Parts: sequence; C-alpha cells; structure tokens
Amino acid sequence: MQPVTTRSGGDAGAEAAEAVVPQGLRRRAGQVTPAASPSFARGDCGRRTTFREDVEHAAAETYLVTRLAFILLRYLGVGYRWISQLLALIIYAILLTPGFIKVGYYYFFSSQVCRSVVYGEQPRNRLDLYIPRDHSKSSPVVAFVTGGAWIIGYKAWGALLGRRLAERGILVACIDYRNFPQGTISDMVADASQGISFICNNAASYGGDPNQIYLMGQSAGAHIAACALLEQAVKESRGEHISWNVAQIKAYFGLSGGYNIKSLVNHFHERGLYRSIFLSIMEGEESLPRFSPEIVAKKSSAEAIALLPEIVLLHGTADYSIPSSASETFAETLKEAGGKSKLQLYEGKTHTDVFLQDPLRGGRDQLIEDVVSVIHADDATAREKDALTPTPERLVYEWQLKLARQISPF
Repeated sequence: MQPVTTRSGGDAGAEAAEAVVPQGLRRRAGQVTPAASPSFARGDCGRRTTFREDVEHAAAETYLVTRLAFILLRYLGVGYRWISQLLALIIYAILLTPGFIKVGYYYFFSSQVCRSVVYGEQPRNRLDLYIPRDHSKSSPVVAFVTGGAWIIGYKAWGALLGRRLAERGILVACIDYRNFPQGTISDMVADASQGISFICNNAASYGGDPNQIYLMGQSAGAHIAACALLEQAVKESRGEHISWNVAQIKAYFGLSGGYNIKSLVNHFHERGLYRSIFLSIMEGEESLPRFSPEIVAKKSSAEAIALLPEIVLLHGTADYSIPSSASETFAETLKEAGGKSKLQLYEGKTHTDVFLQDPLRGGRDQLIEDVVSVIHADDATAREKDALTPTPERLVYEWQLKLARQISPF
C-alpha cells in the first residue's frame, strides 16, 4: 500500500457525494508513490491549497456531517429527550466557540496539517495528519480514532489533540470511518483497521518512525480501536492473512472507552442512546460479545493475548457517559489473561473534561503529559525538549468552560 494524495476544494465535495453513490459505481482513489511525489518524503502535503479551496473544503465537509445528521434523525425520530440533548449540545458548542474558531483556523490553514489523505475506497476512508515542525529525525506516530457515540464521529474532532502532540514532536494521524447509519460496527472496525494498516505501511513517507507507532482512541473510538487491535491479535495467533502486524503497535491508549458493550446497553439506553438504535449499530444482541474487547480478551488464547502491546487505559472518575468502571474491569481482565495493562484515573473529571475542556484551558494538560511520558520514555533528548516546550495558551475563558461543563450533554 502506497501513500496517496490529499483532497481539497471540489474533491471534498466529491467525498460527500460518494456517501450516496452505490459502492459499485465509486471510482478508485488514485495513488502516488513517494518517488513520484518527493515532497511527501519529509511530511510535506504537496501543493498548498488556495483560500478559496480551503473554504470550499470546509463547506463540503460541513455538508457531509450535516447530511448524515439528518439521516440519523430519521432513524431516531424526534422526542423530548433528543430535543433537550440537541439544545444542550448547541449551547455547549456556543460557549466553546472561541476555542473552536482558533482550533479550526489551525486545522484549515496550518502548513503542518494534511487533511483528508485517502486510505481506502469506502466513503470517509480519509485521515488527517498533524506533522511536527522538526524534521531532523523521524517522529513517533499516534494513530488516533475519534469518538462520537458511533454516530457523529469525525476525524476533525481530533484537531486539538493532534495539535498538542505535534507540538511535542509526535506525528498524529486522525482516522475517519463510516458512522451509523452509513455503516454498522463491523464497517467501523474494518475502516479503523485499514486506516491503521495504511499508517503502519506508510508512516515513513510522512516523516514518521515505523518502529514507534502507537494506537489511541477516545470514547467510541477507544472501543473501535480496541476491537481492531484484539481482532488483529486473534487473526495473527491463528495464522490468518493480515495487512498490518500487532507488533508494529508499541502501546494502545484508550481514553474514556467502553470495552464490555454487552454490560453497557442499559446504561446507554438511560443516557438517550436507545436500545433499539444501539443494537442496530452493534448488528444485533447476538453480536455484542464479538464486539466487546473485554469478552474477547477473556475468550482469547494465551498466544493472542501475548501479542498485544501495553494497554494504557485513561478515564475520568466523574464520567457519566461511560463510567470509569468500564476501564477498570477491562484492565483487570487483561491482567488476569496475562496481558500488560496500566490504568490512569483522573479524579473528578467528566467525559469531556479530559479530552476537550482541559486542553482548551491551556497550560500543561495531564492527558497530554501522560501520553507523551509513555511515548518519550526511552528518548532522553525528547524529554529534554518536552521540558522546554512553551506552555499552550488558553483558548476559552474559565467561566465559559465551567458553564459548558454543567451544560454538556456528554
């Protein structure tokens, strides 16, 4: 598999259109090799886009997300709970808008961001790359799968994380994937696995170190990434054909994830993700064990568990979207099965505190520090640079963050 060109402007509009084109009629994505496009060799995205193309790209991607949201509403129907949740989400977003504008400007106009790199042939098989400024040596790589309740996940949700890690010399690839109703859980896991495969096989072409690749997911993305990782380990232990190797992943970071989906059905129903919808996403009640990494780990052979990298689970204790007990029991299960796991709980932190509000607050963010400490554990030079890294600026006023925390529907 070779690196491919990025899409911009009108091409992004084609991406939105592909969502409604029958699979057999979709055109194959063109590919270019590093030899044909030398500018890819050290993390350059190739031709820089114009302001007009960036605006068109933003409009096309906004159209795609909005269109899928309306399709989803047809599935859900309109009830009091969903209307109240939607209103809370709108107010929450308005309160954090100053930060979103700054992050959005970085996302669309920074020369360090390569948007919508094609990694597969399905709709939304795209990823965004956040590339460190220092190209003097190959950078560690984080393949990140964004959250979004399996319904509203989108690669741009990882922009703030990508920016913060890139500032610390780490290349970040935010993987997009089909959401429900565009796809169900097996499609999401397949997309994530293909995105991971692309990164493992092409990281060097973008300035990444193929020997330092880490996998990370947040919320639903943590679940999807864990499913892909366990599935790959089981396939390898059975000698099945694979396109990437679990040994290529140095560690897995699971942030605020749920790993025993079977035990969370009632919890999600009470939170507004109704049982009928959730079971449709998970392809029926009979599929819940298959897509529960915790259950898969219990049933897997010792050979499959031995293939897994260190599993680092991060969770806020005040998370009411997915309780922190989900990470605690998964960590215990992995240890009992003979795997390597580490649990980091953030006292009093909610589902969005760790991933969004805290980074928007500026200063040293505990999540980033914990992730970087693992990635740079064996690199003394990188740790010295970490100590000298400028403190990130505040992006949102404190009163807005506190009010947003109270209103957050997550």
